[in-house]
Parts: sequence; structure tokens; C-alpha cells
Amino acid sequence: MNSLIKLEIARVLRNKKFLFFSVLYPSFIYLIFSSSSGSDQKVGDSGLTVATYLMVSMASFGALTAVLMGNSERIAKERESGWVRQLRLTTLPGRGYVLAKTASAAVASLPSIIVVFIVAAAVKHVHLDAWQWLALTGVIWAGSLVFAALGVAIGYLASGDAVRPITMIIYFGLSILGGLWMPSTTFPQWLQDIAEWLPTHAYAALGQAIEQSQAPAGRDIAVLVFFFALFVGGAAWLYRKDTLKA
Repeated sequence: MNSLIKLEIARVLRNKKFLFFSVLYPSFIYLIFSSSSGSDQKVGDSGLTVATYLMVSMASFGALTAVLMGNSERIAKERESGWVRQLRLTTLPGRGYVLAKTASAAVASLPSIIVVFIVAAAVKHVHLDAWQWLALTGVIWAGSLVFAALGVAIGYLASGDAVRPITMIIYFGLSILGGLWMPSTTFPQWLQDIAEWLPTHAYAALGQAIEQSQAPAGRDIAVLVFFFALFVGGAAWLYRKDTLKA
């Protein structure tokens, strides 16, 4: 399994076009959204400025982009090429394949998080304590594993032709409804009630709690743990049950 993880990480790092897109795209969106409001404007009763609030949202969005978009399409192509079928002939367990894909995706998500933070600090003058920067990096990076596992599951549910539109629908749906593009407090109440149970909402809430020097809410942690277990279990089951022939 360790060899497969190293191979997957090397493949991700060789994909320069994907890394370029996944790293710079979130920072570009962050600058557009944060520039639409005054530098001192606050978001609801959070006490955070728009630039500070959106920094976590866009860093989370960047990590989501890196792990979800890359994993799902790559796996669907591997299934069609017969690579996954060859792996199933080995002793590699389903969880080993899922963990290898998840680990390689995490490598791609870290640069996008760091670049958003650098842009926020240098251009929008976001100031946080050193421990907050470190905690935010760790929390957002670790949280991206939830969506890396989701990308593996999607790669098994969809064919090579259908995987991109399906991934895009899930990608934008989770991003918008989870409050990554705009505060969920702007939604109608019934939609806010739904958003609170989405993994993307809980994902961003962890980082925003750190920005406010507060402990993350237990419910947000529980939501992420639940979805991580669900996605990993589903992806591993689909790996074992996949019968697509090369």
C-alpha cells in the first residue's frame, strides 16, 4: 500500500496543469468576492471582516477543488483503462486503494490553502495570531480528506463520459449550499437548516471558529467524521464491487 501511495503522490505532482488551476483559481475568486465589500465590513454577528471570513471559505473551496475534481475524473479514467482491474487482482484491500487516492489528493490541496492565506495577508491585510494560521492550515488540510474520499466514490459511480458533469453538480452544489461562496445566513431559513448539516458548511465552520478564537462546535466535528466514514466506506465498497472490464 505504501508503494501505491508514493506512486499516486508522484502522479499528482507531475500534473502541472491541474496544480496550476487548483492553486490559483481559489485565490482569484477570493480577490473578486472580497473586493466587493468594504475592508471593515463585518459578516453578520461573527465579528469577522468580509476578507477574513472569505479567506477560510475560499481556502476550503480551494482544497475542495483540488481533492474532488482531480480524484473523481482520474479514477473514472483508470477504470476504463483497466488499471483498477489490475489492482483488484493483487492483494491490495479496498481501503488501501481509497487511502492511497485520499493521501495523494491531500498533497494537491495544501498549496491551494497556503496561497489563499498568502494573498489574504498580503493583499487584504488579514491579521491573525501565529497559532491561528497554523491551526487553520491544519484543520482545512485535514478536513479536505472528507472530500477526497467523496471524489473516490464518485469516480466509481460514474463512467468516464459522465463523471465530469456529475462531479461539477456536486462540487458547485456543496460549495454554494455549504456557504463557501456566500454566508449561509443570507439563505432562507429552511435552506439554512439544510446547509447546517452539509459537510462543506461544517468544514468552513471549523476554520471560522479558529478565526474567532473559539473551540470548534462538536456538531461540526461530528458531521465531518460521519461523512468521512460514509465516503470512505462507500468508496471501499464500490472498489470491491466494481466489475468494469478493461
